[in-house]
Amino acid sequence: MRIDAHQHFWRYNAAQYSWINQRMNVLKRDYLPDDLARVQTPLGFEGSIAVQARQDIDEARWLLELAQAHPRIMGVVGWVDLQSAALDAQLEELAAHPQFVGVRHVVQDEPDDRFMLRPEFLRGLSKLRQHDLTYDLLVFPRQLPAAIEVVRRMPDQPFVLDHIAKPAIKEQRMEPWATLIRELAALPNVHCKISGMVTEANWTDWTAADFQPYMDVVFDAFGPERLMIGSDWPVCRLAGEYDRVMDLATDYIRARAPQSLNAFLGDNARAFYLGTTHPAAGN
Repeated sequence: MRIDAHQHFWRYNAAQYSWINQRMNVLKRDYLPDDLARVQTPLGFEGSIAVQARQDIDEARWLLELAQAHPRIMGVVGWVDLQSAALDAQLEELAAHPQFVGVRHVVQDEPDDRFMLRPEFLRGLSKLRQHDLTYDLLVFPRQLPAAIEVVRRMPDQPFVLDHIAKPAIKEQRMEPWATLIRELAALPNVHCKISGMVTEANWTDWTAADFQPYMDVVFDAFGPERLMIGSDWPVCRLAGEYDRVMDLATDYIRARAPQSLNAFLGDNARAFYLGTTHPAAGN
């Protein structure tokens, strides 16, 4: 089964999605499950993991409603306030839904590069394991040292790195990103999504060769057994349509490790997000 490990849905509202700026007019519309199915189906993708796009628990509830109505949504990674005194109640509510498989906070937007090491945030993260929930790391390279420390402190918590930590692909700069990626990948409880790369490149003039050095690093660091494909649709449309973006990563794995293609295209995501603890997800 082919699973897109990272995509978003929204009903566009300028106030709620203020991060969508004037350069992003293609995103200023509704993006819903039927829209995704139209671009996924020709490529053989049968399902996806829907990931939060705004930091509001009501969005998590809405994504779960979508998942209940659309079986192609196999899991939801939502936002909860990990620093809130009400966190236990929030997790109890959301984790009661089999499709709720993980949590994400938009750490990349936090001005404090060591935000994840705040005691309140660490305390919240420590509660995810009891609900069999994963955590998506959304960081820039400058925030990787803190992420490494967090992952090291929580060896039993499953983590996955989104968008290969958004290296400076447009500038073709590798360090210190590459060194930090290798350090992060040395920790066995963290996986990595090959996703979100095209929006870190030149939106209008990129080629596959621009990404190969970065994919080489994550492939060598994580190995094919800890990599999964994600489109970052519809955000990817800023720099490329769904088929072109998915073909970019698929072609790389097909050339580098053809025996691992099925794992990369779905098996790894299913094991990481769904496993045996969410048997009803995707039903």
